[in-house]
Amino acid sequence: MGSDKIFGFSDLLSLIISAFIILPVVVFLRETGYLIVSKIFGVQNPRLTIGSGPRIFKIGIFDVRKYYHLYSWYSYDSIKRKSKPAYICIYAGPILINLLVALIINALLANGYLQEYQTFLERFIFYTFYFVLFDIVPMKTINGMPNNGMIIYEICRYGKRTDYNDEPFIPSTSDVEEEYQESMKKIEMEKEKEK
Repeated sequence: MGSDKIFGFSDLLSLIISAFIILPVVVFLRETGYLIVSKIFGVQNPRLTIGSGPRIFKIGIFDVRKYYHLYSWYSYDSIKRKSKPAYICIYAGPILINLLVALIINALLANGYLQEYQTFLERFIFYTFYFVLFDIVPMKTINGMPNNGMIIYEICRYGKRTDYNDEPFIPSTSDVEEEYQESMKKIEMEKEKEK
């Protein structure tokens, strides 16, 4: 019998790299999928928010927050070309961008390119397909909101866009900004009380 270790330092390092580099990049790519496709259909006031909490900076459509990890999202105020095919394409955007990137990287590795980064890229491909799987199979998430697969399914089958929720799946950028400003005011008020 060999001395097989269950969880070693290299595994811990792999976990840290996956959690703090690979997963945020995969989530960013996913949200970029919404952006790319929705721009084709003429969205107004698009925003890609990276992270959560207080804002570090906002440049153009990018809003970078203090607590950067997996929580990122895409928002817009309105869309010029409202139609079922447009919404299907927008919700398919994150699935397609992650799938496309994973397949390109996989093809490069399979043809002998980028071999020095093979372990990292294989892990990246794994997490990308993980997100694609949980985005494409129709289901509701923990908070009761439908995933993209469920939204696409319901649009195709019933002509409904948001399942049984009153709130839109992609929030309005103006609403997101208003909520952010209100939460920052509350934080400042709490800081003043503590003084």
